[in-house]
Amino acid sequence: MTEQSRPQYSDRIIADYLRRSYTAVDGLWFVKVEAAEDFATALELDRQVWEVMPKIQARKARVLLDVDGDDPADLAACFGLKLEADGHEYEVIVDDAGVRARVRHCLWLESMRHSGREHLTTQIGEHVCTTEGRVWAEEFGGRYGFSLPCRRCGGDEFCEFVFARKTHRA
Repeated sequence: MTEQSRPQYSDRIIADYLRRSYTAVDGLWFVKVEAAEDFATALELDRQVWEVMPKIQARKARVLLDVDGDDPADLAACFGLKLEADGHEYEVIVDDAGVRARVRHCLWLESMRHSGREHLTTQIGEHVCTTEGRVWAEEFGGRYGFSLPCRRCGGDEFCEFVFARKTHRA
């Protein structure tokens, strides 16, 4: 009789495997919709997906990090988890004005380049990244405006996700 064993995998290996699967399925379904319909339809469906996905991510990040507030440090911690899990190289800057996250290496952009679809990155980034950031801002009490003034897919040195605290006047 032979003894069966179950291999042990490190958290890093599991995370890398899941990250690759996540990026592959995102791109694969987009290409399949584009082939069955057209680019505009695939882009619109992608935007709709990214209207929901950040809600799921932000809410799960709050649970995992035990965050129940909406202050800049809370948003920075949760959005930082998202950037880390996605495999980006980034920095997060927190101050009284809000949160700025600068992404210097974007896994999604590299995936697009690797697949020979870099020419589409500006359009896709405009729809996906701006939608994603806006929804993240909404998930933190609607207390932040969102902008993306710098984009690697637009030729900038880094992407800059800016979550600016809204000022309320009495």
